[in-house]
Amino acid sequence: MKRTRTRREFLSTAVAMAAAAGLPASALAQATKDLRGTEEDMRIAIAHFTGPGQMNKGRVRLEVPPLVDNGNTVAISVAVDSPMTETDHVRAIRIFSERNPEPIIMAFKLGPRAGRASVATRVRLADTQTLVAVAEMSDGTYWYGSAPTVVTIASCLEEL
Repeated sequence: MKRTRTRREFLSTAVAMAAAAGLPASALAQATKDLRGTEEDMRIAIAHFTGPGQMNKGRVRLEVPPLVDNGNTVAISVAVDSPMTETDHVRAIRIFSERNPEPIIMAFKLGPRAGRASVATRVRLADTQTLVAVAEMSDGTYWYGSAPTVVTIASCLEEL
C-alpha cells in the first residue's frame, strides 16, 4: 500500500527544491504565506460539518488566551451548556481555525454518558486569528462560540 506524504514532508521537499533552484528568500516567504488557511476555508469546513442547517450563537464557550507568545502549544477549552441527558446532549464539538493550513484543528465526539460537555487540549496555531467552536446537539441544532487570539511567534510553518 502506498504511503501518502505528510504536509511537513511536502513542505520540506518544496523548500529544498526552491533553495536548490536559487529562489530568493522573499519567494519562499510568499510561498509560506500562501500555504496558510483563509477565512473562506474555515467557512467551507464549518458548512461541511453543519450542512444546510442554521448555526445559533451561544451555549458554547471557547476559551483561548488573548495573547500567545508561542503558537506551538496553545491551551484551549470548550464548554457547552447542556444537561447531557439521553434526550438533550452534545453529540460532537469541532474547533475551526481561519489561519492554520487545515481548518479543522480538533474534533470530539460526546454522548450523554460523558457527564458534562467540556473538553480541553493544546493546539498549534499558525498565526493571529479567531477560532470558532461548533457543537452539534442531539436535537440536530448547531451552536457556536468564537474567540480571537494574537500569536507572536507563529507555528505550523515556522521551520521554513
